[in-house]
Amino acid sequence: MLARRTIAIILGGGTGSRLYPLTSHRSKPAVPIAGKFRLIDIPISNCLNSDIHRMFVLTQFNSASLNRHIKNAYRFDKFSRGFVDIMAAEQTADSMDWFQGTADAVRQSVKHLNKHDFDHVMILSGDQLYQMDFRKILKYHHEKGAQLTVATIPVVAEEATAFGILKANGDGVIEDFIEKPSMEKLPDWTSEVAPEYANAGKHYLASMGIYVFTAGVLSKLFAENPKSMDFGKEIIPYAVHSPEYKTTSYAFGNYWTDIGTISSFFEANLQLTDYLPQFNLYDNKNRLYTNSRMLSPSKIFGTRMTHALISGGGIIHASEINRSIIGVRSRIGKNTVIDHTILMGIDYYQTLKDLDENPEQKLLGIGDNCVLRNTIVDKNVRVGDNCTIIGSDQLEDSETDHYCIREGIIIVKKGASIPDNTKIGI
Repeated sequence: MLARRTIAIILGGGTGSRLYPLTSHRSKPAVPIAGKFRLIDIPISNCLNSDIHRMFVLTQFNSASLNRHIKNAYRFDKFSRGFVDIMAAEQTADSMDWFQGTADAVRQSVKHLNKHDFDHVMILSGDQLYQMDFRKILKYHHEKGAQLTVATIPVVAEEATAFGILKANGDGVIEDFIEKPSMEKLPDWTSEVAPEYANAGKHYLASMGIYVFTAGVLSKLFAENPKSMDFGKEIIPYAVHSPEYKTTSYAFGNYWTDIGTISSFFEANLQLTDYLPQFNLYDNKNRLYTNSRMLSPSKIFGTRMTHALISGGGIIHASEINRSIIGVRSRIGKNTVIDHTILMGIDYYQTLKDLDENPEQKLLGIGDNCVLRNTIVDKNVRVGDNCTIIGSDQLEDSETDHYCIREGIIIVKKGASIPDNTKIGI
């Protein structure tokens, strides 16, 4: 019942500059993951699996593909009263500015919530990979009599410096907050955690950027902080230090990762190819929903594959695929090696008529006799024959019209065409 009386607001993020060039033509929540899904499918699926059927997604950059995906993937019957609505930044008589931060985005959109009847508001991020039953945090929030609950993940000291760290007492009440503390300050920021976390050295509670607000509290905090732009840096510390608000920590001990950079995106994807990945794509209860494309099965011709996810609609002649993600409708030529690589796939099939009318144009996909390693290939790319694209930690960040190098990973841009015999990286 608590979940049915809850509205979720999913933050689409800003320009997504740290995920560039994957965000040059799409918003961060629309970035493909695991071959056939998009990042926005993670929080929406968590909501649906938790019986939360009313969701708003806040965006302001490159939201066209995200709008199409949500419209095609999430349709509720008129009796359920469920919805996933896009709320793009808009200029109004009250505000001529675009979203200036997480709190400002929700502040400018909160008027749309007033048309609905609800008891709680959940604030979620659109660029995280995790599986959480939100009914548990709502129950915890209700039983504690809290006005605000922050989902936290117990971390070790080496990880704590990269997060906002909360200090909670044995009853789960948050007593203090610090943003990305230095190693010297960490000894003062331990919290009372469950024995299984303490035994693993996880004495620090890091904010996951997931919040539960009791109805009315969010608007009250905005009224008291009219110039605050960010939840983590301003609104949450204010509530923690105010005697008027009981703010609690809900410790989440399962897998969670923030997909904020190219390297974190790359590794989170490749980990899905492990024998028993921490994020379970094959759970009977915690299903991952997305747009059903009705694609034919992939055809594979003599390819040796180890640790690979192969999406539908592909035509694959590669000699070897190792620890890689192969996206929808991917085409891979003969004698080609795909290693530690993400192919995002192709949006449409080329017909024989297309090829006859454009004989100078290469097939979409990866050509013959290629080697791709430590690479991300965005959608609708043409890689010619005899190409070598190999990323490594020794490569410096750089950019051309057709590809970028970020953190040693080569990203071939969406729609790029790489000529025959090209060598990149190495």
